[in-house]
Amino acid sequence: MKMLCLTIRIKRNDEFNHKRLNKLIIDYFIKNKISGATVWTGVDGFGKRRRSTLTIEGITMNMPMIIEVIDEKSKLEPLLPDLKMMVDDNGLVTIHEVDVI
Repeated sequence: MKMLCLTIRIKRNDEFNHKRLNKLIIDYFIKNKISGATVWTGVDGFGKRRRSTLTIEGITMNMPMIIEVIDEKSKLEPLLPDLKMMVDDNGLVTIHEVDVI
């Protein structure tokens, strides 16, 4: 079955309207009845906003995060404008077709 995979790359401390972006995005998916999402936390990374980690006495902060969703095209495409507005220049939103077996 053909479905879409939506991937959102942000940092752990990113915010939208003074709230943690990753929590807002997950709540947005739940509200819109998306089948499921996974949040992955990375240990290191870099992008146009430089390195994604800050280590203080062995504790890593502001790590890279990836939120991944696989669902039907008809459910994901209408959400893209709002997701792009929330992520803005803080991250990257990608989408590609996948085969689900």
